Amino acid sequence: MMIRLARVGARKQPHYRVVVIEKDRARNGRSIEVVGTYNPRTSPATLDLKRERIDYWTGNGAQVSERVGKLMSAAPVTPAAAPVPPVAEPVQSVVEPVAAPVAEAAAAPVAEAAAAPETEATAA
Repeated sequence: MMIRLARVGARKQPHYRVVVIEKDRARNGRSIEVVGTYNPRTSPATLDLKRERIDYWTGNGAQVSERVGKLMSAAPVTPAAAPVPPVAEPVQSVVEPVAAPVAEAAAAPVAEAAAAPETEATAA
């Protein structure tokens, strides 16, 4: 197994995928997994790698090509950030302001229903 570049860009517009592939397959042959992308045409060149998957495959015996090795050493290593819990805003008490109008509204229909004569629409 090998971790190397596979070209996917149009003619004279190179764009590469960083792939895990069997060593004897063609450059753009069927890959096992895509573990990143490399675009040398942007300024500066962009490199997006799935470091965890690369570490997994190298741990299972995959060799890194010379070019991918150079790209990985030049790319900044971002530490795996622990998930940051969302900051909870202080919750204001909603029960107190709503309790008074709800109590008034609950009492009003009962008083109206007792005073209003029964019509055919409410009986049905």
